[in-house]
Amino acid sequence: MSFHNLHRLNASEALQLIRDDRISVEQYAKSLLNRIQERDDQVQAWAYLDPELVLSQARSLDSIPKEQRGPLHGLAVGVKDIMYTKDMPTEHNSPIYRSSFVQIDASPVMTLRKAGALIFGKTTTTEFASITVGSKTHNPHDYGRTPGGSSSGSGAAVADMQVPFALGTQTAGSIIRPGSFNGIFGFKPTWGAISREGVRFCSINLDTVGFYARSVQDLQLIADVFRLSDDEDPEPFTVRGAKFALCKTKVWPQAGPGTVQAMEKATELLRSAGAEVEELVLPEEFNKMQDLHAFMMGGDVRVAFLGEYTVAKDSLDDFMVRQVENASKMTRRDQLNALDTIASLRPKIDTIAGTYAAILTPSSPDEAPEGLGSTGSAVFNTMWTALHVPAINIPGFSGGNGLPVGLTLIAPRYKDRYLLNVSEEVGKIFKEGGWASRL
Repeated sequence: MSFHNLHRLNASEALQLIRDDRISVEQYAKSLLNRIQERDDQVQAWAYLDPELVLSQARSLDSIPKEQRGPLHGLAVGVKDIMYTKDMPTEHNSPIYRSSFVQIDASPVMTLRKAGALIFGKTTTTEFASITVGSKTHNPHDYGRTPGGSSSGSGAAVADMQVPFALGTQTAGSIIRPGSFNGIFGFKPTWGAISREGVRFCSINLDTVGFYARSVQDLQLIADVFRLSDDEDPEPFTVRGAKFALCKTKVWPQAGPGTVQAMEKATELLRSAGAEVEELVLPEEFNKMQDLHAFMMGGDVRVAFLGEYTVAKDSLDDFMVRQVENASKMTRRDQLNALDTIASLRPKIDTIAGTYAAILTPSSPDEAPEGLGSTGSAVFNTMWTALHVPAINIPGFSGGNGLPVGLTLIAPRYKDRYLLNVSEEVGKIFKEGGWASRL
């Protein structure tokens, strides 16, 4: 592979070449920067990118003796622009914070930097990662469509091979949905498994830091760095003989033809591989999860943005203004009921999920919708986010326009490494789902 095409490497492949001294970090960074230069007018995944800073950091990493290099030495990472990064502005896609610098790294950025990662730039987000009004970013597979959100730039940059890794966050569906729309792996770990220190809050009860990559092997690298661990080391997973639950959920009527066909094809592929697949209808008490999530999120947003509301109300999106003003007239009783009910359902979903290899459920209603005005619906994601379970989008399927459609695997809380092991094997099978990137 020529130096010009190094951007096409997955993280694990690039890391091996760097470790073997077959390429330098600077050469790798230059290939990624060339890719961005070629594609940025169409994709626009970056809120901030300074090529000179990237190359300076790359040269510094090249100067580190081999025995002192970290486990992610030289691997480029995009950082969602709601996370403090000490040498870059953090603007939250808000005019209130334009050109705002905080001279400290958010905890996830700090962890990655110490592991030797090359912090490449800040990826775009919707305003404060809190609304569904789209950012400037385009879907790399169809420039007329959204890449999803709020982790818009992170999903698009990884899909377009501008970086192999990117950080995202999820409050409703902001990791899983862009994973589906962009045809990549999007991993939302168990809530609380990764520190949110230095990450702008939308919902203290829901916000979860996660990652994008183009392979599960790459996600395993990041999971190691963040010390994600289960109580028991997961054994190697084999699809043959495993039992999966097909869970359409109460909102299944909102599934479009692409998702319906993906669920059918996934069932067929798993059964052909020797797995058992049975439909799971959750107990009735889970049927109100959409409303409960809305109450939980609404109560948190009401508090989270009071400061900006009091000093710069006119600069906030109307959605956030309505939340702070409690335009829906949500009562504290509503909020407490949501908090307590969801808390009671978490151990129940752990028990249910624990009887299967994993729960298979939709990632999105269909392909990415047309236009950039909306990042699409998170209707299939909110329940799992509120339940705090780990979730991962597995690509492999396509909709009526030949664009990617993914499906989600779910496991019990703090079974993150187990879920990654399952996802690696299921991902191999879903490659036969009918979609392959043409980028």
